[in-house]
Formats: sequence, C-alpha cells, structure tokens
Amino acid sequence: MNVHFSSQTCIWSTPDWLFIELSKEFRFNLDVCASPDNAKCERYYTAEDDGLLMPWDGVCWCNPPYGNRIADWLNKSLLETGNGVTTVVLIPSRTDTKWFHEYVLGRCEIRFIKGRLKFGGSKNPAPFPSMLCIYKPLSKSKS
Repeated sequence: MNVHFSSQTCIWSTPDWLFIELSKEFRFNLDVCASPDNAKCERYYTAEDDGLLMPWDGVCWCNPPYGNRIADWLNKSLLETGNGVTTVVLIPSRTDTKWFHEYVLGRCEIRFIKGRLKFGGSKNPAPFPSMLCIYKPLSKSKS
C-alpha cells in the first residue's frame, strides 16, 4: 500500500494520446511547465525558466510536478484568467486537499479521467487517479 502514498518522482510526463485529444479541443500554444524532453508545445517554460514567474498567454498546457507546489500552479492558472489566458492543468485527483477546495472547486471546469493514466510510456498505471482543471477567462456580459 505504500506505493499509493509516495513516489520516486514528482514529475510525470503527459501521455501523448491525452495531449493530442485535448489539443484538438484547446489548440495549446504554450506548455508552462516542461522540460526539453517532455514539452508538448513548441513554446515551453522549463524549471530553469520557472513558469510560475513567467507571463502566460493564449491557451496553456500545464502538467506540474506533483509535489507540494501544486497549489502554486493552480493559483497561477486562476490568476492568469484575468489576463485572458485559458489553462488546462493535469493533476492528481485529490478532492480531500486544501488546494482542491481553494483553487479548483467552483473556480474551474473539472474533468475526472476514467481509470489510471500511464505516464511517460510507463507499462504500469499511476498509483493515483487524475483530473483536468480547465481555467477560462470570464466572459464579459454585454449590457
């Protein structure tokens, strides 16, 4: 059971099939949290760039490290909606966490992923369920 509560890494490379399907819908232009070997967009920010400090634009993809900074990535995604940015974030489905209640529930569209994802070409599925958080700018009502 310990495998369900720990991990040897906090970086989980997005499954290609999932990104391809989502890209058809969202047409991403920036991967805000990537490395040169796992970037999903032509434009991307690496850990050295620190996507949390960089400006985001257009429609962003975010698969952040699954550690104690998930809340920071969700907060940044929420804040960037004020700049007209749409961000799709892939994270573990942890509905019991503080960050879920502060930055996800009631603040974005949530899509739970059926089953467990196989990250980075792994033969085994992840020991946790996943979800997508879709942050979109609020549309201004016409008066």
